[in-house]
Amino acid sequence: MTLVGRTQLETALRALGELLEARRLHYEVVLIGGGNLILRGLVTRPTTKDLDLLGEWTAEGVKPMRPMPEPLHIAIVDVARTYGHASDWVNLGRESLLDLGLPDGFLGRLERHDYGGLVAWLAGRFDMVCFKLNATVDQGPRSRHVQDLRELRPGRDELLVAARWTLTHDPSPGYRSLLVDTLGQLGMEDADASLG
Repeated sequence: MTLVGRTQLETALRALGELLEARRLHYEVVLIGGGNLILRGLVTRPTTKDLDLLGEWTAEGVKPMRPMPEPLHIAIVDVARTYGHASDWVNLGRESLLDLGLPDGFLGRLERHDYGGLVAWLAGRFDMVCFKLNATVDQGPRSRHVQDLRELRPGRDELLVAARWTLTHDPSPGYRSLLVDTLGQLGMEDADASLG
């Protein structure tokens, strides 16, 4: 697994955009995950193993990209070879986020980054709180998501809104129990009652 930092990510994204432009291709994608946090400067961790694509940005919303368009995949692999990155340094993230709904106001919090033939729309801080809380509950308190979530410094109200959003993705009693435990570890002792 190759780890890449912010400068390497920016360099590789510029190269990918230039390559797509040279091939007369244009894609607009939405990024989430740790790479998104690093590019936006929201966390101090220096590296990530990849960039997670949520889907294609359109004026109507985020559309699924599964499977990834072949010309885009080929360009990603070509850039990986040039820069010594893993061939999947850009990959499709969790498609279920689109199936079950994004946090309210998601599109309005996106930040646009232009790289020639590639436009990367980076998910906002609050949306990453939602995604990281969900990932922390799914993968447990020892996952890297916990540190990312702590560094995002969500306030109590943000955590409650994020927690309620995660319950729309998994309303099961087991998930809720793990969510309450996670919120307790984040300092919200009355999480069960507060969730309603």
